[in-house]
Amino acid sequence: MLISPGDTVLLDAPSYPGTLAALRPLGCNIISVPSDRHGIIPKDLKEILSRWSPEGTRKPNSSLPKFLYTVPNGSNPTGTSLPEDRKKEIYQLARQYDFLIIEDDPYYFLQFSKPWAPTFLSMDVDGRVVRADSFSKVLSSGLRIGFLSGPKPLIDRVILHIQVSTLHTSTFTQLMIFQLLQQWGQKGFFDHVDRVIEFYKTQRDVMLTSADKWLKGLADWHAPAAGMFLWIKIKGISDTQHLIMEKALEKQVLLVPGRAFNIDNSQPSSYVRASFSLSSPSQIDQVSAD
Repeated sequence: MLISPGDTVLLDAPSYPGTLAALRPLGCNIISVPSDRHGIIPKDLKEILSRWSPEGTRKPNSSLPKFLYTVPNGSNPTGTSLPEDRKKEIYQLARQYDFLIIEDDPYYFLQFSKPWAPTFLSMDVDGRVVRADSFSKVLSSGLRIGFLSGPKPLIDRVILHIQVSTLHTSTFTQLMIFQLLQQWGQKGFFDHVDRVIEFYKTQRDVMLTSADKWLKGLADWHAPAAGMFLWIKIKGISDTQHLIMEKALEKQVLLVPGRAFNIDNSQPSSYVRASFSLSSPSQIDQVSAD
């Protein structure tokens, strides 16, 4: 809907595999934007964009990137969250080079500290941000319900696209959420969100404690400020694929090797993604010890 074969798109790296799987068949040119413990690095994004001239946006066949896709809070897999100052820099670059920002924010309601960072959408002054939110992370993963916000012409096109693809999202699950939110009201919903945050924050702290206990000196990591993932760099191992897909599975430990999140997933990675969403504290500690 937004891109054609040969178009250029920007993704924060490493990236969510579902997004990569959706983009690859479209024949677009995917460029990864480096990130650190605070998400996308604006100066690196600016360097990438310097390949083009901002004046090129006026040309009908411009090769400038069509959009930047980012998960700004609790990113999957890295757990990073973009602070406000970086978002402002990135948004200004989007204005300068005239590309859209796809703000995919399923972990927005799983930020562990308040006040929550302002969204790209709240900064948008010229209709270039399309924002996706999700109820799956705070109500039930099986509901698979989310909602889009953004400029009306784009949202109208999304609606038409859905009508000829999935027809529509399940009416039954939509009705369930509608009735629940109507019963709760805004206060009830955010009271529930606070309880969910407390659960995930406790889970995160358990995993961090176990990692510090068993992995210190063997691996590096940063405490995530949102979400449900810990991104771990294993020292002395250039690629974790064999370690995770064979040795870890033999011990019934389910982690994801880092190369699954590379644009080119044949490239080695020394990282693994661990999730603290479901495991009990004792299971987390046992896995870290193994």
